[in-house]
Amino acid sequence: MMLALALLLDAAFGEPRWLWSRLTHPAVLIGNAIGWADRRFNHGAARRLKGVLLTGALVLGGVALGGVIEALGALPTVLVAAVLLAQRSLADHVRAVARALRLSTTEGRRSVAMIVGRDTTQMEPPAIARAAIESGAENLSDGVIAPAFWFLIAGLPGMLAYKAVNTADSMIGYRTPRHEAFGWAAARLDDLLNLVPARLTALLLVLASGRGTDWRALRADARLHRSPNAGWPEAAMARALGIALSGPRSYHGEMQDLPWVNETGRRDAAPGDIDRAVMMLWKAWGVMLFVAILGAAL
Repeated sequence: MMLALALLLDAAFGEPRWLWSRLTHPAVLIGNAIGWADRRFNHGAARRLKGVLLTGALVLGGVALGGVIEALGALPTVLVAAVLLAQRSLADHVRAVARALRLSTTEGRRSVAMIVGRDTTQMEPPAIARAAIESGAENLSDGVIAPAFWFLIAGLPGMLAYKAVNTADSMIGYRTPRHEAFGWAAARLDDLLNLVPARLTALLLVLASGRGTDWRALRADARLHRSPNAGWPEAAMARALGIALSGPRSYHGEMQDLPWVNETGRRDAAPGDIDRAVMMLWKAWGVMLFVAILGAAL
């Protein structure tokens, strides 16, 4: 029942500015620690070993801190779990792109740049809409379903350990000269921790859509993604909306000819499709809430 309460608290309040303008968000604290370790240890010899040790320390630290908070009682546990979920903020950020795109292409580019890492300055409206929808699908898995899954499996210690590793992956888990060795352990462990949640997210989106799906085709599309996990929620969202996602895009000024997901779907995505995607995010969240309540009842 604690997970259900945390899901409801996050949905109701999200990340209120009045609170996080006065306190430091736990994700920021984790990020600050990883940034310090990156500056302090990511040089010289044995960089992969140093990254392995950092990742291990993050896991142990998350487990230990989660255990201490759980020992304080149900209320602190629920409050911290709610803070570590991101359903409300995710839906708000994705919906903001639809509102901005309805004003102008320039506003749409500015808004979507806040939630994606690709180049946005030359994006046309369909590409802006697709980018927002892709971000929503992928972050539903990373920011909501995976933390909830690890809470169900291992309580707050599991949830905090997952968030620490996922944050590390987003900061140092890149195949760049600086981070390929140091971030190797964080990236591989993040892939492992998201293996089940990503596929669970795809299932939740399929259930929320109320439409049947060809799982073999969905799996084939998921495998086109560079990540072993992110393609699953993206492929499920594409089929739920009847649109094509992914496709060519630019990173750091270099165009990449990436394959389309759900290639036969519409490619002229629009603000209305973003609105439908946000509704799908909430429907999938609702199925997850039902699962959490059912689990508590059993």
